[in-house]
Amino acid sequence: MRSLTLLSTLLLSLLLGNAALAQTTEPGTEGQASNAAQASTEETSAASADGLPAPEIEPALPQAQALPHDLSPWGMYLAADWVVKGVMIGLLIASLLTWSVWIGKLIQLAQARRRANRLLHLLVDSEHFAQARQHSAQQRGAGMDLLQATAHELALSARGPASDEGIKERIGARLDRVQIHAGSQMNKGTGILATIGSIAPFVGLLGTVWGIMNSFIGIAQSQNTNLAVVAPGIAEALLATACGLVAAIPAVVIYNHFARAINGYRAQLGDIATALLTLVSRDLDRQQGNQNADSEEQHQPVPISMGRH
Repeated sequence: MRSLTLLSTLLLSLLLGNAALAQTTEPGTEGQASNAAQASTEETSAASADGLPAPEIEPALPQAQALPHDLSPWGMYLAADWVVKGVMIGLLIASLLTWSVWIGKLIQLAQARRRANRLLHLLVDSEHFAQARQHSAQQRGAGMDLLQATAHELALSARGPASDEGIKERIGARLDRVQIHAGSQMNKGTGILATIGSIAPFVGLLGTVWGIMNSFIGIAQSQNTNLAVVAPGIAEALLATACGLVAAIPAVVIYNHFARAINGYRAQLGDIATALLTLVSRDLDRQQGNQNADSEEQHQPVPISMGRH
């Protein structure tokens, strides 16, 4: 960004220096004005010598130089070269795309975080996994994908002999994959913001360089370095850089905001996965405790009553 500003400043100072040098070295109107004044003086003297009334001499008024065109942003756009116009239109589309992504992603992320927070509270308040499934039957979102993945793995593990550690390990692996998929889905669209924020200033610089190049060509063809003639072309060129910055700055700010928000959403999914593993571990421990209790009851010796003979 600093290199863009330095290049634009260098080109502008070069043009202004040439214009100032030309204004000091070109044959100015002072000589013409002095010649005109001398001629008028001679005419007045001649008229006085002949006894005629001296003609009234009107003071010379500086001619107002009309600007080549309107210097408003719209006027500069209309007078710009077709390349500069194309650059401005592309940057305008990029800016509209940035704000569209911001609105859509803001709504999507707010809904996802609200659903994840609601499901997390239900899981924390549940005593076992079956109760959690019953309470969260009406919920939606990526958190429900985690819950369904856990239920599916428990159903598959119940079909055959399986250790508690193996069940926990398989559930944890499946929950990790679901979290990665949910995070990638939420990241869709943010790559466009990063691209716009990176290349928009350079696209604007392209329009600036092209416009200044055309200004130099116009100076060479007209052989006139008057600042009133040179300045409109420079203004048109710098307008392209301004459009690039207008498109890039919001894109970078919005991208950084969504990066932080998505990281928070991933943390919520991690909390949901932890709550599910806690429920599964609690259920497995209870099953193991019940099995141990039943085994002890089966192996407990039955007391034999001794009767008298």
